Amino acid sequence: MIYRMGAALMSLLGLFLSAYLYLYKIGRIGTLACGNGACDTVQTSEWSRFAGVEVALIGVLGYGLLFAVALLALQPALAGRRWPTALLAALAAGGVLFTVYLTYLELFVIRAICRWCVGSATIIVALLALAILELRRLRRAPADSTGGAA
Repeated sequence: MIYRMGAALMSLLGLFLSAYLYLYKIGRIGTLACGNGACDTVQTSEWSRFAGVEVALIGVLGYGLLFAVALLALQPALAGRRWPTALLAALAAGGVLFTVYLTYLELFVIRAICRWCVGSATIIVALLALAILELRRLRRAPADSTGGAA
């Protein structure tokens, strides 16, 4: 259960981070706390939209979905079930792939690194790792219907 709790926490952190970036993007926050100006460069670039949608809003929706699934996975009735964690892992894997694409854009197209984006990348990779660790734990202990302490 500890991995599922960690996934819920990481999802919530990602939700707060992406909400902060989205609030900046829609003009509700004046400046980003970044330090080097690269965050502004990334957030105001033509690449800050994907398929016509703000990338930060995609982050809010994605992390919100991950948080909802992580909370669902924490329900006692689902403690020993694999599917909530498998869904969490699949969603996080999609997030990691999208993050790889965005990081490529930062490094090779925009040529600026946003510290907040690096933070989000770290969060989504950690979330995927936690989901994989939980899946491995569930595979090792299939008879444990309580979810165990780990």
